[in-house]
Amino acid sequence: MDVVNQLVAGGQFQVVKEPLGFVKILQWVFAIFAFATCGSYSGELQLSVDCANKTHSLLNIEVEFEYPFRLHQVYFDAPDCRGGTSKVFLLGDYSSSAEFFVTVAVFAFLYSMGALATYIFLQNKYRENNKGPVLDFLATAVFAFMWLVSSSAWAKGLSDVKMATDPETVIKGIPSCQQKENTCKEIRDPVTSGLNTSVVFGFLNLVLWFGNLWFVFKETGWAAPFLRAPPGAPEKQPAPGDAYGEAGYGQGPGGYGPQVSIPQARRPLTVYIYI
Repeated sequence: MDVVNQLVAGGQFQVVKEPLGFVKILQWVFAIFAFATCGSYSGELQLSVDCANKTHSLLNIEVEFEYPFRLHQVYFDAPDCRGGTSKVFLLGDYSSSAEFFVTVAVFAFLYSMGALATYIFLQNKYRENNKGPVLDFLATAVFAFMWLVSSSAWAKGLSDVKMATDPETVIKGIPSCQQKENTCKEIRDPVTSGLNTSVVFGFLNLVLWFGNLWFVFKETGWAAPFLRAPPGAPEKQPAPGDAYGEAGYGQGPGGYGPQVSIPQARRPLTVYIYI
């Protein structure tokens, strides 16, 4: 308990109010939403197969699927309208993009939590020899790029998952539905609003991590030369003698130009004679 109290007492919680720490909190929270909305998903679609012989019909077929969306392993029993059933598999394996997205989100969550703890409790170690800000900047750049790649890949993967789990697409894979005397129709589409939300959070994380690059970059000190104020105009030094409003030796009011002597007019000579 004493160790905890010492850590809390020595923590610099002011950094949480600054952009560097506040954005880290947002990254931590948004990463949780990203992997939670994708990794915990499970969906279900429903369809019906109405055979010409009504006794062979199956009017409520439920097909369940979930993360990581290895749909080629998901199957259900559909009536063959001859008194038996046949296994029908969904198409596609979209686990790579989904698992990549969740993995990036989990590691981003862990890094944000560790970086935030370092800002608060190990601020001196973080700034020692400028290694902390430099490593933080490089890690932030890597995560920003990974969010770009994983979010784009998962957005494409989600589009393919929606297509593969569309009841109309599934019906096309049921052999008995290819016979004109049988009627197949969808009952309910899978709800994918949670997966749509995961893509939104993925791109929000992308914006956060790219935006945070600037705040981390300023901590490295590399931006200092670009943030200095431009030097002011140098003051004009007065010429010698100007401080007293007098010209220098051997100079006229015109400065250092050639001196021109102007002859003065001669005065008339007056002679007084006393008698």
